[in-house]
Amino acid sequence: MLYLLIRHRSYCSSVAISANSQIARYARLGQIWNARKVFDQMSDKNIVSWNSIISGYLQNNRPNEAKFLFDRMPERNAASWNGLLSGYVKNRMVNQARKVFDTMPERNVVSWTAMVRGYVEEGSIAEAESLFWQMPEKNVVSWTVMLGGLIKDSRIDEARKLFDMMPVKDVVARTNMIGGYCQEGRLVEARELFDEMPRRNVISWTTMISGYAQNQQVDIARKLFEVMPEKNEVSWTAMLTGYTQCGRMKEASELFDAMPVKSVVSCNAMILGFGQNGEVAKARQVFDQMREKDDGTWSAMIKVYIGKGLELEALTLFSVMQRHGIQPNFPCLISILLVCASLASLDHGRQVHTQLLKCQFDSDVYVASVLITVYMKCGDLVKAKRVFDRFSPKDVVMWNSIITGYAQHGLGEEALQVFNEMCTFGIPADDVTFVGVLSACSYSGKVDEGLEIFKSMKSKYLVDPIIEHYACMVDLLGRAGRLNEAMNLIKTMPFEADAIIWGSLMGACRTHMNMDLAEVAAKKLLKLEPKNTGPYILLSNIYASKGKWAEVAKLRENMRSREVKKSPGCSWIEVEKTVHMFTGGVSIPHPEHSMITRMLEKLGGLLKEAGYCPDGSFVLHDVDEEEKVHSLGHHSEKLAVAYGLLKVPKGMPIRVMKNLRVCGDCHSAIKLISKVMDQEIILRDANRFHHFKDGLCSCKDYW
Repeated sequence: MLYLLIRHRSYCSSVAISANSQIARYARLGQIWNARKVFDQMSDKNIVSWNSIISGYLQNNRPNEAKFLFDRMPERNAASWNGLLSGYVKNRMVNQARKVFDTMPERNVVSWTAMVRGYVEEGSIAEAESLFWQMPEKNVVSWTVMLGGLIKDSRIDEARKLFDMMPVKDVVARTNMIGGYCQEGRLVEARELFDEMPRRNVISWTTMISGYAQNQQVDIARKLFEVMPEKNEVSWTAMLTGYTQCGRMKEASELFDAMPVKSVVSCNAMILGFGQNGEVAKARQVFDQMREKDDGTWSAMIKVYIGKGLELEALTLFSVMQRHGIQPNFPCLISILLVCASLASLDHGRQVHTQLLKCQFDSDVYVASVLITVYMKCGDLVKAKRVFDRFSPKDVVMWNSIITGYAQHGLGEEALQVFNEMCTFGIPADDVTFVGVLSACSYSGKVDEGLEIFKSMKSKYLVDPIIEHYACMVDLLGRAGRLNEAMNLIKTMPFEADAIIWGSLMGACRTHMNMDLAEVAAKKLLKLEPKNTGPYILLSNIYASKGKWAEVAKLRENMRSREVKKSPGCSWIEVEKTVHMFTGGVSIPHPEHSMITRMLEKLGGLLKEAGYCPDGSFVLHDVDEEEKVHSLGHHSEKLAVAYGLLKVPKGMPIRVMKNLRVCGDCHSAIKLISKVMDQEIILRDANRFHHFKDGLCSCKDYW
């Protein structure tokens, strides 16, 4: 009978051990519900079973359930208390961890070390230090954790003193100290420690190599790399990253080809390296050849596209990323938001905003400022204002975002109202604020208000005007036709006028047909930017409008001899999350070109009936009137508007973007299109927004 009882107890014990193993296994796999099922079905739960399930919940970031079970434990041991304490630390709940620590019936070195680690990871190094020196006993782990805290706090000399005090210095402590020195760029001291190490492991070698690589001493890093007794994936990647960060892509490519295992991290480094070197095709090749990709891979490729100005490709790749179910990281979301702002992709912008809401990033003041900019640049003023109004407190960047947005839409009254509110709330204005306010005055024709604000910048707002503010004032006076005043301001300003200022004056001369001043501005511009097409084109415009075709030909000959090429006019429109591009003149036709042509013909008839007469002065070619009319009719913005009329649902505004300033003829035509088609059209050109509705434009023909 006794034999049977012993066997039965042994059997029960083995069942419990098996169940505990299953709980731990399921928890590691992230299947906490299965772990709980095993726990609930156990008839004989021992203290290890309770500790296992509580640890599982903590491991799976569910600390509340863990605490609920902990409070119901029939008995607890030191492992139970330490498990809850460590679990809180891992879940970044240092205050709750401290409450557990303070209520523990007994503390051992593990408890003290866990609490010190919690403070270190939280960045509360002073609290960690205070607790560390109160410890009744310390082991090598305790010392190493505190050492890591001082290094993290960039207190490298104090870390060295602590290191020297350590009774036992293991390989981890020595490696941490080497890493600390490397982090501060103190490679000589790091190397001394490395050379003195009685025993080195692969991490020690990799840390020293990384130190050299991160401090642009890749040749020394490579020598050390070659003599390593063993290399792992991290070692190879550290050496590779050193080359990519220095832009030495030839060596990086050779090393990458030699790598026994090409990790995701190393592939990501190659993508970014090729991108920084301008080799987009090679970056994409690495991306396409990867069997496994993480969110960093997608973000890296998107970053490469954005850095090269290939925003449409970046947006397309982001859409593919979404379809693959990859959750983008925070920097990627911000980058895509800025692309949405640049391309005025409202649908994608809304989608990213939704993701930011889900991740609770929308409470960040920087994110809110970016969102305001996106909605403003996409022409959705209501949504931009909604984001602005619900956020509190607002910093100067957010106020600047809304002021600048209103300025771009020519809403001077609204911009000035927000500026006055900002001052009422006691938010000090900065340089950017006044660029926005003065631009708003310029775009809305508020000359007197602009002059008054400019004069009071220093005396009332304690902001010294810089060259950007003078550029705004030249633009303000120039748009108003006060060209001599603008020229006098340029002559008397305390800065040498830059290309932006001469460009503003040149544009004003084009509008007001002042050929003498235009020529002066053009010559100044050509000296500053001989490869810039702007002065050539604007001066050519003036000569062409006066019929001086010989002067136009002379200008173009200069352009050819200097190999100056005009950027083609380009417009785009987003329909169902796809961006459609249009270029004027001879270009690759849109897949639905015939439909667009028929719509243009229909519009031509309707506009003619409404009294529209094409203004040939905006064509830069010495051709007959019939050709001029055809050229004007196929400007890129008209093609995009025609496509919008075909594809955008009735009642929804058509949003078109253009890379250059909209020409006067297109402006007149789109005003009439908005009336005859009863359609709101929002056009963003290189300078500002135009809201066309019922035959009128928000700019009041002042742009």
